[in-house]
Amino acid sequence: MRPTPRKAVAASALTLAALAAVSLPATPATATPERTASVTAAPGTASTGTASTGVAETGSAAVAPAKAAAAADACTPAQVITNGGFESGTSPWTQSSTSVITSRTGQSAHGGTAFAWLDGVGSTHTDTLSQSVTIPSGCAAATLTFWLHIDTAETTSSTAYDKLTAKIGTTTLATYSNLDKNTGYVQKSFDVSAFVGQTVSLAFTGTEDSSLQSSFVLDDLALNTSGDTVPPADATRTPAAPSYTVSLTSNTAGTVWTGHESATFTNASATALSEVYLRLWDNYHGTCTSMPIAVGNVTGGTAGALSVGCTALQITLASPLTQGQSATIGFDLGITVPSGADRFGYDGAFSFIGNALPLLAVKDGAGWHLDPYTNNGESFYSLAADFKVTLDHPTTLLVPATGSSVDVAGTSGRTVTTATATKVRDFAWAAGPFSKISGTSTAGTPINVYSVTGISSANAQSMLTTAKTAVDAHAARFGAYPYGELDAVIDNNFWFGGMEYPGFVLDLVSTTALTHEIGHQWWYGIVGDDEYTTPWLDESFTDYATDLALGKTGTSCWSSVSWASSAEKITNSMAYWDTHSSRYSTVVYGYGKCALHDLRRLIGDTAMTKLLKDYATSHWYGVSTTAEFKAAAQAATTTDLTSFWTTHRIEG
Repeated sequence: MRPTPRKAVAASALTLAALAAVSLPATPATATPERTASVTAAPGTASTGTASTGVAETGSAAVAPAKAAAAADACTPAQVITNGGFESGTSPWTQSSTSVITSRTGQSAHGGTAFAWLDGVGSTHTDTLSQSVTIPSGCAAATLTFWLHIDTAETTSSTAYDKLTAKIGTTTLATYSNLDKNTGYVQKSFDVSAFVGQTVSLAFTGTEDSSLQSSFVLDDLALNTSGDTVPPADATRTPAAPSYTVSLTSNTAGTVWTGHESATFTNASATALSEVYLRLWDNYHGTCTSMPIAVGNVTGGTAGALSVGCTALQITLASPLTQGQSATIGFDLGITVPSGADRFGYDGAFSFIGNALPLLAVKDGAGWHLDPYTNNGESFYSLAADFKVTLDHPTTLLVPATGSSVDVAGTSGRTVTTATATKVRDFAWAAGPFSKISGTSTAGTPINVYSVTGISSANAQSMLTTAKTAVDAHAARFGAYPYGELDAVIDNNFWFGGMEYPGFVLDLVSTTALTHEIGHQWWYGIVGDDEYTTPWLDESFTDYATDLALGKTGTSCWSSVSWASSAEKITNSMAYWDTHSSRYSTVVYGYGKCALHDLRRLIGDTAMTKLLKDYATSHWYGVSTTAEFKAAAQAATTTDLTSFWTTHRIEG
């Protein structure tokens, strides 16, 4: 989503009488407070219920949303390095010579009197220091810290002649050199949680070339475990491999849709799954007594309470699913589109229907992700799924949609559009008397541009050209576009600028905004993330991709940064940005993409290009986290990125 100053959009109180046969239960504005969770059935209806692996530098967690917490056993913190301050002799350290662990003159300790001094000879030389450590299972986190001082007689400002490498097991944590010289000790910190439950070697190797000494001095090493054990509901994301089948029929205007939806899914977790949650996101746009999204006649389970402003519906399954078992739930569905040029709303004769289909919430080691809707950005978090959606509508209405669509004649004056999509995270469509033009990108992606009344043919053609260029540019950098056709729906009344859905985007007439929304096909669509907890993983990455596609290098963009407070981080969640809405776009879009430009300049264009291409490939149809990206970035360079993450306020 590309935020712009919000216009006032009033959601009118809309009747659900058409659903009587269904048993129903920039400076963006601050999101509307969560509504009451009480439930009243629609008129004429019966109520259905009440209401990664890898090594990364550590940092304070970004502000996180509340989640339904799973029970966990307590963890007893422990420090597993023995004699990390070298005050108890040399045991159990293994050193290349008796002079590595020392208290001799020439260097000083960080604490106490002893320290480890590698190199400092001034001729070709190698020193090593190692200890076998066992990181006990049970605790969720493990953090390695050590204090490092480097002094050198080298005078170069560009060549790393002498080096110190820190490793755990076979993994290189960081490499330091004479270029990292400092006047005192600096603490280094690494997340080594990936090695919990293992016995591994912690090793340091210092090498000097033929002349001019460099001394690498270590002290006060510690490896601390912390955090609760992984709870019985393990970290596996579930319910997995969802498949949605939907059949809906619209009224004459395309503003009311009724029908049925079913969802088939598998429990991927080792913990039995006894319930699921449906996210009815667009109930944010109504009230709990007049809900735009109405669900009833549930099969395969029992509908429970609506919660989180009536955007989450609990369904207790007919019987718990063990790992690998599958189930199907079904329900009648009613959708009433409110007035307003919004991602869910109608603008005159044109309806935009985003986030309207109920989707399965995600459960992992943190429990169910039941975050509130935000109008400031996105809350949406879902796993890649398959959709088959049949839309019966008046022939006078064109219906662009996620996936590849086939139209067949329906009853008199009506058309049935069947849209099929594979491995997508959501499904959206529009309905109206659009003007449509089509083309194919150079790489072969079919593009359709649908315009509302008032969009000139020249502007529509310009957006088609932009879409062709953008989809090919992003595909060349991150991997081939996998979703068949791409539909762009253009309306200059959108208050939000643009909005992304798989294979389907809403946008203004804007080259930059459309290039951005198409970039989201990779950063959110293909490489997924929890958009509420870590919005930077889709918005910052997409704005960076947009710059690259438009030939912008981000030169000096970081120089104008001014943080509002010490609590402001690029990696903050929407819980933070909803209370600091005027800073959301500046930090997440602007500072975020500038940080990625800085990372590119630090590690080099070739390394950055390979990093993002490889990262997209390894997370294709999966879910990205900040820790996984930081680990991948560190693995792509020999430069220690600890200070980079700190300076750029990228935590997690």
